[in-house]
Amino acid sequence: MRDSQVSSRFSRRMLLQAMGGTATALSLSTHPWLGSLALAQPAGGPKKPAVVRAAFLYPPTETLRQAGYYSWPGSNFDAEGRQQQYTGKLRALETKLGIRVAPEPVSLDAEAAVTQFINQAKAEPPDALFLVPLKKGHWPLLTRIVTETKLPTVVLAPLGVLLAPMVRELHRQSGVYMINSLDNFDAVEQGLRMVRTAAWMKQAVILNIARKAASDRTVPHLGTRVHTVANTGYIDEFKRTGATDEVKELAARYKNNATKILQPTEEDIFDAARASVALKHVVEAAKVDAMMMECLPGLQHPHQHVPPCMGFMDMRDRGVPAGCESDLDATLTMMLLQYLFETPGFQHNPTVDTETNHYFCAHCTSATRMRGVGAPPEPYTLMNHAEAGWGCVPRVLFSPGQEITVTKYLSVQADTEKPQMLVYSGRMIGCPPVPQAGGCRTNAETTINELRDVAELKGQHHNMVYGNHAAGLRRFCQMYNIEAAV
Repeated sequence: MRDSQVSSRFSRRMLLQAMGGTATALSLSTHPWLGSLALAQPAGGPKKPAVVRAAFLYPPTETLRQAGYYSWPGSNFDAEGRQQQYTGKLRALETKLGIRVAPEPVSLDAEAAVTQFINQAKAEPPDALFLVPLKKGHWPLLTRIVTETKLPTVVLAPLGVLLAPMVRELHRQSGVYMINSLDNFDAVEQGLRMVRTAAWMKQAVILNIARKAASDRTVPHLGTRVHTVANTGYIDEFKRTGATDEVKELAARYKNNATKILQPTEEDIFDAARASVALKHVVEAAKVDAMMMECLPGLQHPHQHVPPCMGFMDMRDRGVPAGCESDLDATLTMMLLQYLFETPGFQHNPTVDTETNHYFCAHCTSATRMRGVGAPPEPYTLMNHAEAGWGCVPRVLFSPGQEITVTKYLSVQADTEKPQMLVYSGRMIGCPPVPQAGGCRTNAETTINELRDVAELKGQHHNMVYGNHAAGLRRFCQMYNIEAAV
């Protein structure tokens, strides 16, 4: 049997296996490397794992020996050994990220094999391709795959295989994450996280707790579904949530973990715990991946519920994106940040200090575990809601000197339109004192790297996260046809 026929049968079987079933089902497979797939799941219902089809492009080393000339990467380069090494690393990432990788067992060496690969990818499209060129002369074969399949593609070219003009062909190409580096599997992991994020967003559901129910809608481009319910369900759940052990323990945690308690009374803290438990029950019952809430109407007279800000803090600390004021784009942004970098976002109102040229952002809730779900929390004090003037909300104290990213995804009305993402980076200066500083209770003063005048920063309800992820966000935008802007 010819190598190309073996490749065809193997890759088709692997792809069909990869396309079916949830991660939970896959974890029962006889393949030992699938054992941890169910662990890499977001909140909500189980997700089908993203499927990545992988191929290596190079001629068999024996044919190069016969020809007597290798060209780049040179005669000492072991392409077959490198393919085996990379495949092992892909298996490790497959388990870590909860994705499926269907690799071609033999290299693509000729136009006929590439044509077959392209036709299969078009007939049964995976979520993305992973392509590795291991011979300079095979670069046109790779660019043909990218051009004809039009699938999101991660390309890993080991340093010393390609020349700079070749790298430039795909380095800024929409739909491609081009890596030309020295065996850089950290970058490969970042690229595959992008693939996983896009797959999760397509399967994700946001619970929107609003003034009134509405029909479900699907977000163009990302594919996320929004399920809108009337806030009466949450209000009823809050009212019937009493002094359970869960509520008592949570209220005690709020008090014991706070560095200071200012305006809130014991009753305020207890009611905040009730609101948090009620929100948790509603979200868990809905089996959704994220939530957002039109939270301000219930705080007005007559009061329907207490400020849910402590509940939003707890949601984000558990890795569940929770958007304030039913801001869909802010919630989508928080989901993207959580899935890409495993860090929760601080949704906020933006303003600036014109004299220091610093950015100022504030809201009445934030995650405390800004470095991730398993990381130590930031300290917080307890205050009342700044605008409502009552209740119990956190004032989270961010760490000075921390690199940060400020971003906002701007959705569109139709799939034919191109969405935008505002992307900024900077450094945390600190948290201006309250009440000397107005605005909301949790606040931050930061620098912004991309703007000479921070007053030019666009948008409202951005998300701030720890870490400089600006380059990663721009790469995600490039791969998924989103315009990165400032």
